[in-house]
Amino acid sequence: MSTLRSSISPLFLDYKIELPYMKARKKAKGTKARVQAYKKRLGYIGTAITVAILITVIVISSFLIYSRLNSSPNQTSNKDQTVTSISMPPQAAIVDHLSLTYPNQTFIQTATNTLKQAGYTVDYYPGEKVTVEFYRNLPTHGYRLIILRVHSSATWGADLKEAPVILFTSERISRTRYIHEQLNDQLFWVSYTDEEAEKGILYFGISPLFVTQSMNGRFQNTTVIMMGCEGLDNPLMAKAFAEKGSKAYISWNEPVLASHTDQATSHLLQHLLIEKRTLEESVQETFKEVGSDPAYKSLLVYYPPEVGEQTIEDITDNP
Repeated sequence: MSTLRSSISPLFLDYKIELPYMKARKKAKGTKARVQAYKKRLGYIGTAITVAILITVIVISSFLIYSRLNSSPNQTSNKDQTVTSISMPPQAAIVDHLSLTYPNQTFIQTATNTLKQAGYTVDYYPGEKVTVEFYRNLPTHGYRLIILRVHSSATWGADLKEAPVILFTSERISRTRYIHEQLNDQLFWVSYTDEEAEKGILYFGISPLFVTQSMNGRFQNTTVIMMGCEGLDNPLMAKAFAEKGSKAYISWNEPVLASHTDQATSHLLQHLLIEKRTLEESVQETFKEVGSDPAYKSLLVYYPPEVGEQTIEDITDNP
């Protein structure tokens, strides 16, 4: 599907206010007695208010203590059970790097509908979003299923040397960005065709070392369907995803046409998610229905071999 190229890589005022009652005046007879009587009444009223407040506080406190001591353990248990039974639906991502060169909205709609029918929420990423930083943060989203409709290759240059599987990005190369990753073989320079390579139209591609050393976070029992060419020509990329927490990786053992991988993946999703077949059964049924790739005779395979007897729900639920 593509050709791989190598890389190196407050203020107070003191006022004296004289109020009218402060002026000297002749005191009327009996004033002291009346003042004393008034103070006495105030004392009675204050005492009554204080007692009333205390009684109110005691009554309320007693009621709260009684309610807590007599609350039903079953009610608490049911409440806790209600909270813990609420769970978010599983999330899936469709990473559509091929939208830049081989757009297929029919496939995207079919895959999205199948995922939603199976109870997934779906995030869609068009080709221009597929950058180095996108791949770096991919594990942090908590996806249980990731569909990588991407350019990829395990062939190095025009001399067709064997290479690790490289996943293409849509980010043009730069000698001044990601220097550490380039120098440590985490990023490669890739092109779609030899003609583009000769014109200097090159992009970053991520290697298995980028997955294990530069991706943030971990996958959560994730199943990865890698639709690109030669995704399982060798197991290095599959092993890298497994080291990062994925549980199953499905891809092609040779190059594949975009039209064929779209058709096959649509069938595969139906068997996996709707019919709830095992990985082995789903791959076999898909082969019966669409066959191998008509141009390259490539086949869908999965990694690791032991997940073949599991359904996608088994994979998602197992630690």
